[in-house]
Amino acid sequence: MALHFELVTPEKLVRSQDVHMVVVPGTEGEFGVLEGHAPFMSTIRDGNVQVYASAGSAPETIAVKGGFAEVGANGLTVLAEHVEA
Repeated sequence: MALHFELVTPEKLVRSQDVHMVVVPGTEGEFGVLEGHAPFMSTIRDGNVQVYASAGSAPETIAVKGGFAEVGANGLTVLAEHVEA
């Protein structure tokens, strides 16, 4: 099983891939999302999104600034105001 993850800015789709887990810097604290997570929406703070391609792998870190995260039937979508290259 895999979680479909999309990272989007106002300008473009930055990432769209199936991954094991994503940890998001929510404004109320970090939260991890795996396949099958209950529907959820949160604002995000400036910080790092950690993307785990597979179980036990080291995370890829992507710096984001502000925005929203939504977990739904199609997976996790992070709508970031800005993504550091």
